[in-house]
Amino acid sequence: MDIKINKLSSFIEGLKKPLIIAGPCSAETNEQIISTAKELKKNSINIFRAGIWKPRTRPNSFEGVGNIGLQWLNNVQKEVGLKVMTEVANAKHVEQVLKHDIDMIWIGARTTVNPFAVQEIADALRGVDIPVFIKNPINPDMRLWLGAIERLSNVGCESLVAVHRGFFSYGAKKYRNLPHWQLPVELKRIIPNIPIICDPSHIAGSRDLIQSVSQKAIDLNFDGLMIETHIDPDNALSDKNQQITPSFLNNLLSELVVRHKSIDDKDFALSLEELRTKIDTLDNDLINTLMNRMNIAELIGKHKKENDVTILQPLRWKYILENRTSNGIDSGLSKEFMTLLLRAIHEESINIQTGVMNNKKRK
Repeated sequence: MDIKINKLSSFIEGLKKPLIIAGPCSAETNEQIISTAKELKKNSINIFRAGIWKPRTRPNSFEGVGNIGLQWLNNVQKEVGLKVMTEVANAKHVEQVLKHDIDMIWIGARTTVNPFAVQEIADALRGVDIPVFIKNPINPDMRLWLGAIERLSNVGCESLVAVHRGFFSYGAKKYRNLPHWQLPVELKRIIPNIPIICDPSHIAGSRDLIQSVSQKAIDLNFDGLMIETHIDPDNALSDKNQQITPSFLNNLLSELVVRHKSIDDKDFALSLEELRTKIDTLDNDLINTLMNRMNIAELIGKHKKENDVTILQPLRWKYILENRTSNGIDSGLSKEFMTLLLRAIHEESINIQTGVMNNKKRK
């Protein structure tokens, strides 16, 4: 994909990896902003974030302080010496941000999901050189994420960064937003030169999970982290459960293990290549096994057709899902992996048997 990404700026490129962006979910008062920023500056944080427009799901909750917050961010620039960034959701926000010389902006998940809003923001940024951080859409739709990046690239924005903040899912779950790590990994495959940072605060939804999510992102070679940090998180006006104190952040970063992307060690390279060769062989074996399984599924489909039997057999599927998942767990595989794998296999088996029922040849 032809997305032109420059080196962002000499400022960002000159920072030690991983890039750490920190600050409260919302700007609440000038004092809160300044005191948080001063503590973060002690921890060598160089980029300060704070939302000032906070449209919520329901209108009776805190929705941000509005334009006055931009002046507070200017105070952070002048008094504390930090670069600042905030979220924009429309062209008017962009106009105000540029008027107040805010250093960087991000586009939130609720905006990324709307191509009309993204295009409005892109048009407002045409010809403007400002780093833009694009969060993934609320739902796990790669096309919307790519589309937002493309729209900004098409108007000449080259200082683009993708932000992985997880994806909404119904029901009780461990995370506020499911990570679906395969999606940012796939984005990196499609656009190899785009920096990707992680927002562990929105994935975790609670303080006790932020460390592990942050470490996972760094282990996947993400370029940085955006962590919500508040001087008094327990009394924050928005998302208090996922915000941490500056001292908590300092401890988190001190425990973070930053690994090498690669090393120049011949013994390591040789050993790694040998293991990868074994993986290649096993993958070929898996493909052959799956092919044999689908051949049998095709025969079952023919048998069902000859006897006017429906494709879906709920009791059989229930048995396979429970039995194979249990076997996988006993062998050390996760329930999540087994469920995803078995559902994919079952879906393909249904597709093959549907083709048999309708006299379609397999490709």
